[in-house]
Order: sequence, then C-alpha cells, then structure tokens
Amino acid sequence: MKTNPKHCRECGGALATRPIEGRPRAVCPACGSISYVNPVPAAAVAVVEHGCILLVKRAVEPKKGLWSLPAGFLEIDETVQECAVRETKEETGLDVALDGIIDVITVFDDPRYVCLLVVFAAHVVGGTLAPGDDAAEAGAFGLDELPPIAFKSHVRVIRAALDKA
Repeated sequence: MKTNPKHCRECGGALATRPIEGRPRAVCPACGSISYVNPVPAAAVAVVEHGCILLVKRAVEPKKGLWSLPAGFLEIDETVQECAVRETKEETGLDVALDGIIDVITVFDDPRYVCLLVVFAAHVVGGTLAPGDDAAEAGAFGLDELPPIAFKSHVRVIRAALDKA
C-alpha cells in the first residue's frame, strides 16, 4: 500500500512523522505543511445480461491472472462517469451506457493504493467484445461459474449484481 511521501510538496524539505488530528501524519518541519495521503478515486462497471456479468482477466500486476470488473483510476480531466465508460471500452472493446450507481466502496486490498471505488450498473450499446489495455481476456460469467476474483470488493458487487438479475 502506498505510504507517506518522504519530501514536502511545498518546499522539498524532508518530512517527519508526528501525531496530528489523532493520526500519525507526515509533516514538514521547515514549512509546517502536512502531507495527507488520501484514497485514489476509481470507477468500475457491472454489466449483467442474461444472468451473466462481464469480467476481465488481469494481464498486469497487481493480481495478474485473476478476474475483476472492468475498472480503473480516474484521469485528471474526466468525471467518474467518463472514467467508467472509458475503462470499459479500453478493457473489453464494448461501449456502455451507465444506468446508475450500484455502490461506493473503500478498497483496502489493492497493494498500490487505498481506493475509493464508484461502481456503476451499465448496459452494452455497441462495440465488439475483445480484451484490451491491461486485460488478457474478457467474458461473461454466471454466479455458478465465476472465475477467481482479484478484489474482495468486486466479489461483493458481482454477487449482489447477479442476485438481482
């Protein structure tokens, strides 16, 4: 998991750890700036059709070889909705329309970051299913045939989405 930075973003000084607001925080002794480490925003999409949910097999670490919802981190110039649509297209080749938010989850089991994951329900409006970007495979699975899932938070969403189908 990502830890506190070693140098101040404001002045470049070496940071020290001290308790602030009841938590250990990275603080610059030179300028007093506090370096907060906050969750990284991400979006995921749950597409359920005919009792099956769209998943991608991860082609890169972390958790390479395991399956997940199409998902990824927000770019600086996009909304969470745009991120969800973009990531789905990049990883599956499919164009989707979002149908609403299913859940908002704090993800603690990604070794890179603590993430704030917004999960959308969506339906396919175009494209051709083909893995891309950081996905080795893409496919749809029923509840009784789920492959090994990479993230605990995805398991919860997948089961809830399939239970409603």
